[in-house]
Amino acid sequence: MTFLYSIFVHLLMFGMQVLSLFHDKTKKGVEGRKQSLNIVKSAFSKSDKVLWMHAASLGEYEQGLPVLEKLKENFPDHKILITFFSPSGYENVAKKKHIADAVCYLPFDKKNTIKEFVSQFNCELFFTVKYDYWYNLLAELKNQNVKTFVISALFYESQSFFTSYGRWFVEQLKKNMTWFFHQTHHSYVLAKSIGLLNSSVTGDTRFDRVKQLKLRNNHVDFIEEFIGGKKVIVFGSSWQAEEKIAKIISENNEDLKIVIAPHDLKRVEHLKEIFPEALLYSELKNAQTLKLSDSQTLIIDSIGLLSKLYSYGGIAVVGGGFHDAGLHNILEAATFGVPVIFGNHYKKNPEADDLIVAKGGASFEDENSAARFVLNLVKDENLLKEMSENAAGFVEKQPNSTELIISKILSL
Repeated sequence: MTFLYSIFVHLLMFGMQVLSLFHDKTKKGVEGRKQSLNIVKSAFSKSDKVLWMHAASLGEYEQGLPVLEKLKENFPDHKILITFFSPSGYENVAKKKHIADAVCYLPFDKKNTIKEFVSQFNCELFFTVKYDYWYNLLAELKNQNVKTFVISALFYESQSFFTSYGRWFVEQLKKNMTWFFHQTHHSYVLAKSIGLLNSSVTGDTRFDRVKQLKLRNNHVDFIEEFIGGKKVIVFGSSWQAEEKIAKIISENNEDLKIVIAPHDLKRVEHLKEIFPEALLYSELKNAQTLKLSDSQTLIIDSIGLLSKLYSYGGIAVVGGGFHDAGLHNILEAATFGVPVIFGNHYKKNPEADDLIVAKGGASFEDENSAARFVLNLVKDENLLKEMSENAAGFVEKQPNSTELIISKILSL
């Protein structure tokens, strides 16, 4: 099986190299990996003690960051490395202010490549977030006596671990992982069923992250002038389905304000075609106050504002749930006491089911049903207030996952 895994890694490399000829995002990942070794060589000496967090993408980075920040408090003299698999994570973090001494792509999981990479510094602690496992990396870290953890681990029945050929993968985790911190009890039970006994349920670290959002300054220039005291629906990380919902709502209730933050800024031009009278956020500094309040729709063509925009929302419609791309972060809206509406494709997001049970959110099979619900919800003040309170309460009652994780790490 080790040989087959090696073949898989080489096929992955080849596939990404071919795809990079046609796909800019993949090209960034392929080219970026060529710089990873030089980045760590420049940032660290071989004697530097390093805390290392690996995240597949931006969402996992946000999950792991509260733990990394707390570890830095406990080990202030240690340096920090953050690695990513995907460009969406790397591109959003590497170019901004961050906690790390080095940020780079995780090299492809070839034995010799990984060994050379890890040998550039003295890693004392490594954790990956959720479920991004690379087995040569884990084996090399074990050889170096590095403590390795999984933060916000999430096991589910369709993973390879629970297949007829999955035993080898399970054995690698048994041999090489120090501890699993599970998001849910269900994940914990599944891990136990295949012999991964070093584990505990600590909850989802994203709750710790979003609780912090309420404590910061969430002001966004021009938004209050645009809203003008009216109810606002925030469409966060929208795809085509959510844009359709926005269009239905705008045509059926002209008194509502609509803010759309697309998942990809490349969709801005398309949004302008759907909403020709909409304002662009980048142009608001040149707009008159009267024009702002007269417009119904605002398209956010700037990054980094969405989590603050939710603080203005009466209702949030979060993207990704009407297809298999994956539901985006619903907790950033819920923490502000905003009812969250989304599609029903979210099998890797247990918090979505929990929010529905808490009656702070709702999911729908199609865009028309979701739009009708939102239109009815804005008319039902009692239900809107109840869902708002439930959403905020759902986040507040979650355990402090970071503290539980840090306590256990320090005890091992």
